Amino acid sequence: MSEQIGVIGAGTMGQGIAQVLAQSGFTVSLFDIASEPLERALEAIDRSLARLVDKQRLSEAESEEARQRLTTTTDLETLADCSVIIEAAPEQAALKEKLFSDLDRLAPHSILASNTSSLSLTGLAAVCERPERVVGMHFFNPVPVLKLVEIIRAEQTSDATVEKIEQLTEAMGKISVRIADSAGFAVNRLLVPMINEAVFLLQEGAASAEDIDTAMKLGAAHPMGPLALADLIGLDVCLAIMEVLNDGFADPKYRPCPLLRRMVDAGYLGRKTGRGFYSY
Repeated sequence: MSEQIGVIGAGTMGQGIAQVLAQSGFTVSLFDIASEPLERALEAIDRSLARLVDKQRLSEAESEEARQRLTTTTDLETLADCSVIIEAAPEQAALKEKLFSDLDRLAPHSILASNTSSLSLTGLAAVCERPERVVGMHFFNPVPVLKLVEIIRAEQTSDATVEKIEQLTEAMGKISVRIADSAGFAVNRLLVPMINEAVFLLQEGAASAEDIDTAMKLGAAHPMGPLALADLIGLDVCLAIMEVLNDGFADPKYRPCPLLRRMVDAGYLGRKTGRGFYSY
């Protein structure tokens, strides 16, 4: 029997992580609090696997085998036997802390990895009785495509935990970088302030959204402009990361742009709501 990995959260990130794990030969148990998001996740994974088959990146047999390795559950206790549990729940500190406290009790032998994009791993580890098993494993969207995983070491994380997660990352066909437990880690600390600055440019009327994005695509060789990228990430997620950076460093350069905040207040969150800096 292959190694069993648990994934918590059936949203975009959780379903992507679960799919790549299943494709890589792991037995995967995908958890969410209700059956509806799990059903949607399985439908999305089926579509993603079908696209890979159509593009001849995966055979029909490999797709079916991956799908058979993936099961879903609404019972957190069923993850107790997993060697690693990867949390991809919404980016809310209180929610993640409650999850890690529960998992620390329910799965005393599991490594607990968080896909948090900006929250303190040291803070998450602090709610556990075995904090040396807590680590950050930050994937990037879309998970089946992007190769990077940031591995974030909390102050309490053991060498053995980091080494295990590096081995798991490699087995998934990903490339890892080690990052200290600092607000925003590496990618988001660089990327999201750039997005925030692009919103300031738009707010000031310096250029249109289209021209800002064209400038960065053609002038900096970015595959996607910062405002289109914000729509893909979710404006609410961008705002939340800027707030974490602002709180973590107490530096005015991380002040969220007022236009970004207003758009989030209006519910214009990007692709997922059909409207952000562009309409979808």
